[in-house]
Amino acid sequence: MAGVKIFVVSYDIMNPKRLQRVHKTMKGFGEPIHYSVFRCNLTPKGLVEMKAALVELIKHDQDRIMIIDLGPEDGMVMNRVEFIGVTPQESERGAIVV
Repeated sequence: MAGVKIFVVSYDIMNPKRLQRVHKTMKGFGEPIHYSVFRCNLTPKGLVEMKAALVELIKHDQDRIMIIDLGPEDGMVMNRVEFIGVTPQESERGAIVV
C-alpha cells in the first residue's frame, strides 16, 4: 500500500491504569515487540489518528511516548533493525490502519 511507513513506538507511562489504556490503544495500531514497544505500519492518516488517541490518554507532565520513523514499508527497514536473542515473529495479521 502506497504511503505506508514503519514506525517504532515506545512509551513510559507512570500510572498502571493509563499504562493499560495506552497498551490497549497501541494494539489497535501495531504489533507489540516488547510490552511497551510496538512496530506499526501506518499511513499518514493512521499516524495522525494514533497520535491523537495517545495525546488524549497520557499525562504530559508525567508520561513519555517516543515515535521513530523507520521509513517506507517497501524500503530496507529490516536491514536497519537488529535483534540479539529471540527475534519477534512477523505477524500473519498484517493490519494496516488507514
